[in-house]
Amino acid sequence: MDSYEGPATLEWWANRSTCMGRLGVRVAVRAAGDNWTCEATLETPLAAEDRENFYFLMQLDPRFTLRFDDASALLVTVVETGVEERLILNAAEADTAESTGSRHVPHP
Repeated sequence: MDSYEGPATLEWWANRSTCMGRLGVRVAVRAAGDNWTCEATLETPLAAEDRENFYFLMQLDPRFTLRFDDASALLVTVVETGVEERLILNAAEADTAESTGSRHVPHP
């Protein structure tokens, strides 16, 4: 697969059983050799309070779980683009310690 465009969900997990945030996104994934790039657009604009919560979670730990409709998931780092509602997603490394953030991809 060289590319994928479609719906997905960004989730921020505090631990293996507590999801602190969930956002619907449309992603555009492009493969280039062994690397890939991914842009995400929020499905719906965030209200002011939701935006504050999202940025707070990103400051705590920018690693989110990116979950696709087929229940597959990937740990990603979320980076702001400077353009509202648009994000860049990069593959993230999981830590061995369980602490704040979505360091572990929980089972669906």
